[in-house]
Amino acid sequence: MPEVLVVDDSKVMRDMVVACLRPYPGLTFTHASSGLEAIERLSLQPYDLLVLDLNMPDIGGIEVVEFVRSQDRLRHLPIIIVTTRGDETSRTRALEAGASRFMTKPFTPDAILSEARGLLEEKRG
Repeated sequence: MPEVLVVDDSKVMRDMVVACLRPYPGLTFTHASSGLEAIERLSLQPYDLLVLDLNMPDIGGIEVVEFVRSQDRLRHLPIIIVTTRGDETSRTRALEAGASRFMTKPFTPDAILSEARGLLEEKRG
């Protein structure tokens, strides 16, 4: 059963991401409300997909992406960045750090579901 870690300091946004991804059969979800909590969870348990906000109060999304890509065990974990920062600099920085996809808020449920489906199916091979 694919595990998704949803990381955002806003509970409303975490719940919204989960609601958007629910149509994908068999997904289970874990929430984290900060970058530090995300790193702790990633260190303890494997996940199949990470949906991550860029702006968080402690450790930002870019730093979480850099952590993931620096770990052999996590190196191939698909990461979708969801952010209010729609500027090209943020997009470029996130993708260069190793994010798989970059989406700006607000996003449509179909758009994030489509990205998640593609990444999970690509990972499954």
